[in-house]
Amino acid sequence: MDINALSRFIQSDDGREPYEAAAGGPLDGLSDAQVAALCPRVQAHMAQSSPNAVFVKTHAYLGTHFGVPQINLEVTAGTIYVVRNPLDVVISLADHYGFDLDQAVETLATNGFASAAGEGRVAQLIDTWSVHVESWTRTPHPTLHVVRYEDMLAQPEKTFGAIAGFLQLTPPRTRLKKAIEFSSFRTLKKQETAHGFVERSPVSKRFFRRGQAGQWRTVLSPRQIDRVVADHGEQMERFGYLP
Repeated sequence: MDINALSRFIQSDDGREPYEAAAGGPLDGLSDAQVAALCPRVQAHMAQSSPNAVFVKTHAYLGTHFGVPQINLEVTAGTIYVVRNPLDVVISLADHYGFDLDQAVETLATNGFASAAGEGRVAQLIDTWSVHVESWTRTPHPTLHVVRYEDMLAQPEKTFGAIAGFLQLTPPRTRLKKAIEFSSFRTLKKQETAHGFVERSPVSKRFFRRGQAGQWRTVLSPRQIDRVVADHGEQMERFGYLP
């Protein structure tokens, strides 16, 4: 599958077009609160767009924005939540947004942090790394499957096999291994090098940068590491991320 054709089978919940359809016209002139109020209707329409399961990608935290739920749980069948060590998230975030490392550390701890509305996108409340993680993972539930990014790298067959099981799929091992190979970082980076990737930030040289775990050990300073741990230690301990 061409990485630039992902929209053929997955939707993003911050796309401007479905919001304009729900609003009955352009969003120009609407306040952020008015746009946020459209969210439940937009997601309900997404759920109804196919007779089968609809996969939707989100960066939103599980809570409200201007008093309106960012996730319409009435039309949500389940959630696969991917969590990553914030010490490595800092490095990835800095590259994606063109921040220096101190700015990225600060952003991860910024209360009320939201993605900015831009061309083709509406604003979305993300909040701090800790608030985001806790909002999605604090209550275990049969419809929630939490995946550590690091386990996808270290134990791909076991981790992706568990994801498939959560989705009530039973792929043969050969097909599972093939899917893992086709979605490996090496394969995705090769595709981006050849054809580019529509989700690459304008300020970053590439979207698929390293795809490693533990890079923070050689990139972050002791002061930066201490700050991240001080800000997010409670949630880091839950997932085995404390240095």
